[in-house]
This record gives sequence, structure tokens and C-alpha cells, in this order.
Amino acid sequence: MERPLTVLRVSLHHPTQGMAAFTMVPPLLQHDTGPLLVGRGQDAQLRLQLPGLSRRHLSLEPYQEEGSAPLAFCLKVLSRRGRVWVNGLTLHYLEQVSLSPVNRVAFSGVQMLIRIEGGDSLEAFVCCFHLSPSPLIYRPEAEETDERQHIPQEPTGPDRGSGLQVPWGFSQALPRQGAALPSQAQGQE
Repeated sequence: MERPLTVLRVSLHHPTQGMAAFTMVPPLLQHDTGPLLVGRGQDAQLRLQLPGLSRRHLSLEPYQEEGSAPLAFCLKVLSRRGRVWVNGLTLHYLEQVSLSPVNRVAFSGVQMLIRIEGGDSLEAFVCCFHLSPSPLIYRPEAEETDERQHIPQEPTGPDRGSGLQVPWGFSQALPRQGAALPSQAQGQE
């Protein structure tokens, strides 16, 4: 009995080049478990006709996680000059990231949405390509901020008692110095 193949459903969009960038994209591509190359070069399995794209821009690389049957995938950047945005992360040359079941990817103006539908076969996978006339990503650049949001702090001083810094508007909710916090009063940490 033949095992079902993992399917990558890949939607593609380019805001300025439109469908012309995707003339070499087949509707369906079955690939062995080697890396699937994306770029404008002759050896790329997914060839895109874009001048700013490297011959080997990125690869989708299948692998098997220990103790797991279906294939997993990572995306690896192969372009020295280009960067690739994946689910909020900006990747540079030779950086890679594991893909989740749904992924938003942007590079060289291309917007790509990759959905992974797991199968049991470890010998091949299938890519189904869809060309989208509409944008797939509405915020394709990663934010260059810290994970924690900056919240303005009230000034502290001897008249504040506890020395705790609290966000504006929350000072009324703090207990007075020496008072037990609700979690402490209930014996919780």
C-alpha cells in the first residue's frame, strides 16, 4: 500500500510583476526529499522570473523529526544579498527556520503563503501552486522592536512608598506598602 505524500499548498503573489513573474511555475510539482530550490536559476525547481532574485534564493528542506512520522520543513536562505521574511522573522544568508502548518513568506517582492498538509511518505512530497491576484501578506516586514512593549513608567521616589514602577493609570490598583497582594493572600505564588 502506497503511503500518502505530504502536500505543500503554495500561494504566490507579486504586487508589481503580477502573473508575469510566475510563468515558469507549474500547477503541481512532485519532488523527492532533497531541498526544493527557489530562484531564477536553471537548477531551481521553482523558477521565478524576477531581476532582483538570486539564482538560488532560498530552499524548502524536508526533514523528519525524531519520533515523528510526517515530514517537517525548514526554509533556508541561500542568497548572499537578499533577505527573506518568514512569519515575522527576517532571515539572512544561510539562516533557516522551521516551518509551521501555515507560513507567510516574503522576498524580492514575492509574497508566499505555504500550508503544510502532512502525509506519511518519507520519499517525496508534492507542491500545489496557486497564483493569487490579491495580496497574501499585508505587513511583509518584520518589526525591529523588542518583544516586550514599552510602557511609560511613573516616576518613583520616596513618596511612592514601595519603589515599584507601574504603568500610567495603574497606580490606583496597587495595594499599599506592606499589604498582601491577592495571590499572596490566597497562598499562591
